[in-house]
Amino acid sequence: MKVRALGLMSGGLDSMLAVRVLLDQDIEMTGITFQTPFFGPEGAQKAARQLGTPLRVIDIGAVHLEMLKNPKYGYGSQMNPCIDCHALMLKTAGGIMDAEGFDFLCTGEVLGQRPMSQRKDALRAVDKLSGYGGYILRPLSAKLLWETMPEELGKVDRQRLLDIHGRSRKPQMALAAHYGIEEYPSPGGGCILTKSGFADRLRDLLATQEEVGLHDVELLKCGRHLRLPSGRRLVVGRIHADNLKLQELAREGDLLLRVEGVPTPTGLLSAESSQQELELAADIVAAYSDAETGEEAIVEVSGKEVRKITLNTPPKEEFRKLLV
Repeated sequence: MKVRALGLMSGGLDSMLAVRVLLDQDIEMTGITFQTPFFGPEGAQKAARQLGTPLRVIDIGAVHLEMLKNPKYGYGSQMNPCIDCHALMLKTAGGIMDAEGFDFLCTGEVLGQRPMSQRKDALRAVDKLSGYGGYILRPLSAKLLWETMPEELGKVDRQRLLDIHGRSRKPQMALAAHYGIEEYPSPGGGCILTKSGFADRLRDLLATQEEVGLHDVELLKCGRHLRLPSGRRLVVGRIHADNLKLQELAREGDLLLRVEGVPTPTGLLSAESSQQELELAADIVAAYSDAETGEEAIVEVSGKEVRKITLNTPPKEEFRKLLV
C-alpha cells in the first residue's frame, strides 16, 4: 500500500519544501492547516495550490484560546505560545492520522531557526506534549534529529532527507529554485500574537475580564480600545472597515454610538453599561469624530431603542490615558 502522510502547512517556504521532499519519495501527501482568530488558512491554501496537494482546513479557535490563557511552556517575545501551539496542532493532526489511517505527520520545522520553538529540546517538548512524538517527521532537519517510526519501518528513506539548520535561508532558497517554487512569503509575520500592539490589548483583556471568548478576541482586532474608569471597554473605529466590523460584531442589546451630521467613527459599548459610562463613551466618540472641539454635537445611541445625547465636543487628548 502507498505510504500516506499528513503535512502541516503554514503557507511558508519551509512547510512547502517539507512536503515537496516527501513527494520525491512517492509518498502520498495531504496538507493540513489550522484556523484561529490569530492566524488563518490563506497562505497554506495558496501554497497547496502551487504544490498540487489537497489541503484540509481545521478550525481550532476555541481550544486554542483556552490553551493561550495558560500555556504550559509560556510565551515568546509577546503573547505567542509557540511550543504549546505547535503541540496542539500536531495533537489535532494526530487524531486525524489515527482515525483515517495515515502513516505519519510531517512539519517544516528547521532545527535552530527560531530561538524559542525550534531548539532540539523545544522540538522534544512539542513531541511529548502532542502525544505523537514517534510519528512526527521533520524532513528538512531529519538527519540532525532522532529517528522516527516511519524511518525505522522503512516508509521513509532517511538518507534522502536533509540536514538544514540555523537561521540562514540560503539552503531553503536554493532548494526552492531546484523545485521551481517561485512564490513564497517572507518568513514570519503570519500570527498576530507576535505583534506588540495586539499582544498588549490581549494581556489587558485577560487581566481585566474573567470570561474571554472568541467574540472578545475578534473585537480586539479592530479599532481603538479604551478602558473606562469603571473597567468597561469601549471600542471606537479608526477606519470605515472598523465601523462595519463593529456593527457586525454587535450582539443583541449592545450599544452603537455615532455622531450625527459629520464623518464619525462607530463606538461599541456593552449593553450593561451605566448612564455615566454611556455619557463618557458619547464624549469619546464625539472627540474622535470630525465635530469641532467645543461645538455642540449630537450622538445617536442605537441599542434596543434609539436615543440621542447632546454634548459639547471635548478634545480627544483628554482620553488618551484611557487607550489600551
